[in-house]
Amino acid sequence: MTTSSAPSKVDLPFGPEDTPWQKTFSSLRVVDGVPRVTAPSEDPRRAYMEIPEVPYAKVQIPPNGLDPQQYAEAERLFRSYVDAQTHNFAGYQVTSDLDYEGRLSHYLNRHLNNVGDPYESSSYTLNSKILERAVLDYFASLWNAKWPHNADDPESYWGYLLTMGSSEGNLYGLWNARDYLSGKLLRQQQSAGSEAAPVVYEQALRREGQSPHAYQPVAFFSQDTHYSLTKAVRVLGIDTFHTVGSTVYPDENPLEPGAPWPTEVPSVGGAAGTGAIDVDKLAVLVRFFASKGYPILVSLNYGSTFKGAYDDVEAVAHTVRDICTEYGLDERRVYRDRDKDSDFDVRSGYWIHIDAALGAGYAPYLQMARDAGMVDDAPPVFDFRLPEVHSLTMSGHKWIGAPWACGVYMTRTGLQMIPPKSSEYIGAADTTFAGSRNGFSALLLWDYLSRHSYDDQVRLAAECDRLAGYAHDRLLALQEKLGIDLWVARSPQALTVRFRQPSEDIVRRYSLSCETLYVGGEQRTYVHLYAMKHLTRELVDELVRDMRQPGAFPGIALPTAHSWAGAADILADDESDSGCVGVLAAGERSA
Repeated sequence: MTTSSAPSKVDLPFGPEDTPWQKTFSSLRVVDGVPRVTAPSEDPRRAYMEIPEVPYAKVQIPPNGLDPQQYAEAERLFRSYVDAQTHNFAGYQVTSDLDYEGRLSHYLNRHLNNVGDPYESSSYTLNSKILERAVLDYFASLWNAKWPHNADDPESYWGYLLTMGSSEGNLYGLWNARDYLSGKLLRQQQSAGSEAAPVVYEQALRREGQSPHAYQPVAFFSQDTHYSLTKAVRVLGIDTFHTVGSTVYPDENPLEPGAPWPTEVPSVGGAAGTGAIDVDKLAVLVRFFASKGYPILVSLNYGSTFKGAYDDVEAVAHTVRDICTEYGLDERRVYRDRDKDSDFDVRSGYWIHIDAALGAGYAPYLQMARDAGMVDDAPPVFDFRLPEVHSLTMSGHKWIGAPWACGVYMTRTGLQMIPPKSSEYIGAADTTFAGSRNGFSALLLWDYLSRHSYDDQVRLAAECDRLAGYAHDRLLALQEKLGIDLWVARSPQALTVRFRQPSEDIVRRYSLSCETLYVGGEQRTYVHLYAMKHLTRELVDELVRDMRQPGAFPGIALPTAHSWAGAADILADDESDSGCVGVLAAGERSA
């Protein structure tokens, strides 16, 4: 028997009544006067970052739980905190204007689990797969894929609703790409004396004359890519161009001979630029590896996390395809047998994945708004209209809005991975990543899409685009009148505006996301706000007013109240009609 050597503090105050920890147990949970659980090694109240509005002691859970009065007080404090933060929520690309409670609360007491493939029946009948399929068909149409899903048609779409957000979609997309490009094969083989057909996981065989790197994919993504891509390539063991270049070709950086390899593909204009991938520099890097026979895996951003930038997917798709065609990677034979010439698959030697966590849910409607003359411009094409696009993912909690992370992954049926093991237990193949999947997400997305027409979404998209422009103008006016470079910038058609980080109090009040960049050797810490559909012009004005106050930018002296008068007049010009007006209502007026 072993015992922990970690110190314990059985007399630490614990819970809302500050009861010593050891005295919070009833006799049913104590043997020979000693609780059969581990005591704290230090005071948790001091170990964690404190939220002033919700003292940690109030929400600590003693062994006996909280009595009704204690529970009510804890829940009241937490609710007040969440409501206040929701009211001022401006810094993330997540919609907080949600409206599900009245219609869908019934299902909170039902366990909806969509385990397994969305298109197969399951012995777990308490699921929402019928709604999931309706949601997937909706997005297949919106993203110009061939639908409905048909298991016998390789050109039709296949997809599923994610348990996480687009981080899971990125992980699954890169997993699919890795196996496809590395020549891994899944073949059904019949066992002697058995009716079952076990799945045998095989590796394609390199034939004489093929490059020694024929099944070693190399990943490319830009410096503005979400960190989940870095996690995904590490988890999946996918080599990036930086890893291979630094280890195998250390002195052959084609962008700058003799210099170290960049860790990611540069974005246009570098750290201070728009955030869109530099297509010309990507082409140079892709050509270097394609010429040596490496399969090419490119992940693009469509509404990047911090700058809201849209990579030119069509330009990249054509560039990568043309380069790969030049080096025989457009269509190649993937052999199962070294000697049998007829046993092969025909696959492309490149894969283009689109991380469209925000953009795929928003940009199609903005494109419709542009075509209707409601806005001047819209992001470029990104979807399955481009045959070079292999997979894409979207987060459901961003543009649409949900109480938890969720999303969509989509590819073509002919590219879909076969699961490495059958799943008789659930009565359906588990072609997804997560196993058990939250069936409530399908219900939420179905509910929202059922109640919001294309026209509604187009008006919302147009108004959010105008709101981002309004925020940009307000911040530029603030910058001009303060006489301080606030680094205000908005990438083309982005819903986000970035600017110099203000004080911690302002960052916390408005939930502003921060990112440190190095611009011309200068370290800059930016924040951004997102013009999601819950944001109002009134809240933008409140933020601007807060940033006019003394101490708003620590270490920087602001003008006196007298010298600020002119700016106050300018910033008040539109306040009479900026009020707390819902985005949909504003969009309807403009339409």
